[in-house]
Amino acid sequence: MAKKILLAGESWTSTATHIKGWDQFPSVTHHRGADDFLKVLADPGFDFTYMLCHEAAERFPSTAEELAQYDAVILSDIGANTLLLPPAVWIQSKRFPNRLKAIRDYVLAGGGLIMVGGYYSFQGINGAARYHKTPVEAVLPVTIQPYDDRIEMPEGIEPVASAKASAHPVMAGLSPSLPYILGINEVVAKPDADVLLSLPEEEGGHPLLVCGTAGKGRTAAWTTDIGPHWLPMDFLQAPAFRTLWHNLLGWVARG
Repeated sequence: MAKKILLAGESWTSTATHIKGWDQFPSVTHHRGADDFLKVLADPGFDFTYMLCHEAAERFPSTAEELAQYDAVILSDIGANTLLLPPAVWIQSKRFPNRLKAIRDYVLAGGGLIMVGGYYSFQGINGAARYHKTPVEAVLPVTIQPYDDRIEMPEGIEPVASAKASAHPVMAGLSPSLPYILGINEVVAKPDADVLLSLPEEEGGHPLLVCGTAGKGRTAAWTTDIGPHWLPMDFLQAPAFRTLWHNLLGWVARG
């Protein structure tokens, strides 16, 4: 039976003003940042639900029981406010379940969770993603910094595998040589977590892929993106990326 995966986030809307001499007009475009990621990972073994950021504000499951229909949840570039402030709270001033606590309880009961890096992941740009000291951080295998945690690497840095990575099932069938990335969120691996990929020591040795457990569940932090701009298309389309993510999803979604 296919593993059911909820991917929440990885979308945005852009506005622009076009000025041509004396004349100007606005335009609005919507972007689905995970489409290429999902094409690369397409496989009968996984059944993805892609919930865009604006959809997740209202439709993201509000209890651990509702989340339990999924074998794993991926949070990608979706800030804590989107989950904490559904329309019932933000517009109608009504009480509503804390969905960060629901995610925590879902993991502790045996669910899988992956947080993917980005401008609105971990602590994010200007510290605005706001997952530091939340129930989500409590079950992730990393500690989140209290400040803008982006590390931009425009020169491109190739990650390296840890000494024990080869023995971990997530790294099965992978070469230690991987393409470059252009940025990550800075995190600190928790003492009992497994750091499988990181930046080279001369670049700070910051974690790229960390796996761990919380209660009955398994969690992972992938601190770069799953699409532009931090993850170049060459990496996304490399066979190693598909293998790595199939392994990772299979490991996290063990139920």
